[in-house]
Amino acid sequence: MVKEIESEALKGRLVKAEGAAPLLVDIRTPAEVAQGAIPGAIHIPMHLLPLRMGELPRDQDVVLYCRSGARSYHACQYLLQQGFDNAVNLRGGIIAWARHGYEIGRLDAS
Repeated sequence: MVKEIESEALKGRLVKAEGAAPLLVDIRTPAEVAQGAIPGAIHIPMHLLPLRMGELPRDQDVVLYCRSGARSYHACQYLLQQGFDNAVNLRGGIIAWARHGYEIGRLDAS
């Protein structure tokens, strides 16, 4: 079963983190990411996830997001099958994040 987190709860965890912040992973296409992303996220396009999942920690939550939460939900399912029980989907994706008025920024090239 895929774990999910709401934008408000994620924002709270990022603000109060003190070393326990989840890793944010944007799985959208480079063109989508160029339009803006959640600050602090890393970019691993969904199609590269099988090749780059070794970059993901197993000792902290990994929150995946896409535009609406659908692709990242499936990506979380995949990671769960690979033994990542720390994969969490951002429900509603970056659309829900933006609707709450939370910051959208630019990511460093990856």
